[in-house]
Amino acid sequence: MSFYRHSGPRSYLSSTMTERFDCFYCRDNLQGKKYAKKDDKPVCVRCFDKLCANTCAECRKPIGADAKEVTHKNRHWHEGCFRCAKCYKPLANESFAAKDDGKIMCGKCGDRDGSSRCQGCYKVITPGSKNVEYKHKVWHEECFICFECKQPIRSQSFLTKGDDMYCTACHEKKFAKHCARCKEAISSGGITYQDQPWHSECFVCNTCKKPLAGARFTAHEDQFYCVNCYKADVAKKCSGCQNPITGFGRGTNVVNYEDKTWHEYCFNCKKCSLSMAHKRFVINGNDIYCSDCAKKL
Repeated sequence: MSFYRHSGPRSYLSSTMTERFDCFYCRDNLQGKKYAKKDDKPVCVRCFDKLCANTCAECRKPIGADAKEVTHKNRHWHEGCFRCAKCYKPLANESFAAKDDGKIMCGKCGDRDGSSRCQGCYKVITPGSKNVEYKHKVWHEECFICFECKQPIRSQSFLTKGDDMYCTACHEKKFAKHCARCKEAISSGGITYQDQPWHSECFVCNTCKKPLAGARFTAHEDQFYCVNCYKADVAKKCSGCQNPITGFGRGTNVVNYEDKTWHEYCFNCKKCSLSMAHKRFVINGNDIYCSDCAKKL
């Protein structure tokens, strides 16, 4: 059942014709006579009642040119016939309820006859009041509120959690994941690294700002670097080959001694090339020697 407010009855009858005009149907001269207009054509009262008048949905009689007519959804009534089907209250200038079976009712009778009740306050939603419909349920506009901040949502977008409604701001604050870098809510997408969420635009190389999602990268002191920037700006240089020690590519083991670092595969005797990893060695300047070769220096 829907509720409406009518704009009021209307009449087809116009004032007396002052100029020379003939009836569109019978061609009688209308000058000095009352007439009606139908589709912008002048019609005498007799022809209007006989050929143009609508039939009243209540009394089934023609609605004459001099009568006031109420129209709703292609149905027509005399002003006096447009009344509540239960209490007979005139409704031509009142809010009314139109039932699916075609009956017209006043607001009170419509309420008693099965009007919707607000899901917030459980009171009847009266005709003409603003309301919100969602999933076949209805609320007064002021009762459709955010579960968290209790403010009316009205025409704003909202999100649900179970049976509860939240405005966008409260839903983000309460349920959305927050980026590990900028701390702002991640409304859609994003990536996860080490069990922490990130905006894709925040998960970038600390130096060149290139996005790292799907790319090779490394972490250093809580910052992330793409391979090229890590090699150029962060990685230690091997004291043997002078190339960056990145952990990428061939081998990942390193040897540290005092303030110097080598790839494990670069930590060899300068003279005989024997690997010195996990063995006794001798440092002479920047060079490494096994015990036997050191004795021959």
